[in-house]
Amino acid sequence: MVFSSLFFLCVFLPAVFVANLLARSVRVKNALLIVASLLFYAYGEPILVLLMLASTCFNWLMGRAVGSAEDAGRRRALVVLAVVVNVGLLGVFKYAGMVVGTINALAGLSIPTPDIPLPLGISFYTFQALSYVIDVYRRDVEAQSSYPRVLLYISFFPQLVAGPIVKYHDIAAEMENRHATADDVAAGLRRFCCGLAKKVLIANVMASAADTLYDSSAASIGCAGAWLAAFAYLLQIYFDFSGYSDMAIGLGRVFGFHFKENFDHPYASSSVTEFWRRWHMSLSTWLKEYLYIPLGGNRKGRGRAIANRIIVFLVCGLWHGANWTFVVWGLLHGLFLLLENVVPIRRLPKPVGIVYTMLVVMCTFVIFRADTLAEAGLMLQAMFSGASGGRLANILVMEQLTPHFLATAVMAVLAASSLPPALRSRLVGKAGVGINCASYACAIVLLFLSMVSLSSGTYNPFIYFRF
Repeated sequence: MVFSSLFFLCVFLPAVFVANLLARSVRVKNALLIVASLLFYAYGEPILVLLMLASTCFNWLMGRAVGSAEDAGRRRALVVLAVVVNVGLLGVFKYAGMVVGTINALAGLSIPTPDIPLPLGISFYTFQALSYVIDVYRRDVEAQSSYPRVLLYISFFPQLVAGPIVKYHDIAAEMENRHATADDVAAGLRRFCCGLAKKVLIANVMASAADTLYDSSAASIGCAGAWLAAFAYLLQIYFDFSGYSDMAIGLGRVFGFHFKENFDHPYASSSVTEFWRRWHMSLSTWLKEYLYIPLGGNRKGRGRAIANRIIVFLVCGLWHGANWTFVVWGLLHGLFLLLENVVPIRRLPKPVGIVYTMLVVMCTFVIFRADTLAEAGLMLQAMFSGASGGRLANILVMEQLTPHFLATAVMAVLAASSLPPALRSRLVGKAGVGINCASYACAIVLLFLSMVSLSSGTYNPFIYFRF
């Protein structure tokens, strides 16, 4: 089930919302949300929901074992076991095919590639489960004696499939005692409507053009088509993923949970380093807290710090998918961050820095989007070759540049810039109440337009389901 579906909007969400309002105690609300979350997941994965239940049960037991162990060596051994099992589970279901395919390609073998279905959201819920056990080991949180509470933390449907990655210590208190006020519900629903509009009204329009161009060969679309494909995907992935994060954060607030922000206008960044402070912040902070710092961070010399950063971005790339395109994408971002430690990028004028950052992000997203490294190379070659691609390429490009696409692209560029928060802070300072009321009216209009678009059967892919 996806948020951008009429069944979710018209049946599932209203039913869960009303039932949550009628529930009197936090214990009943938790039980209700667990049932709703399992139904939400089972709607798309009726068998693999058992895998998620097994994963949560294992990590609950490991948390209790780590929390009750008094010997430091035993505690360390238990947390290592938890890491190995969780990473192993992720490896089997997500990377077995990649490993076998790579061995076959390098060794000239023909080992059958395992056909293992990829469970929805496994990367997200595995990282959340790991953070819980590690936090218990660090004594940042107490081990939970209640399995349902750990199950709700990991399976909560707003952030189950595509994040943001939530750490247990951030919502531990709200698991036990929370109350969603009328303001929380209203603000949460407004945030949800805005996220839905990002996904349906912007990302889907960009996706249609990007997929059409990427499905054509790089040679047939020429330089203009390749740049248009890269530009459309740049907007698609941001509004798709940030839209989902907005919906998750909004729904969390409706039910009394306050998740941290996941995006902060990353396309307004003037360096790749700044980009990663603003892009998918829940993942970057997770990698910093649970990988980079434990590896030694920058505390053990310059060489070790460089190696640690490369490892972090290698893992970041692999986390996104079982393909060498993701690995190269991650490593390139790591290399640009290292480069910016040497080259004074921050001294560039801000507009120049933004252009530089967007070129890096756009070109690396070409690799991210491609099915193979060879396809990515051809697309990048087309972008910088200046080749026209001929008459058919021009026709294909012009077919994408419809008034609807152009208007959406302009709106998307403005929304992705630093203009909206600056404008909002200025307007709220002058007419806070009026602007607040207008924002709710706009949210209702966006919800209506999104539902009209969905009811017409428009193109509705979802990028992060494969992660």
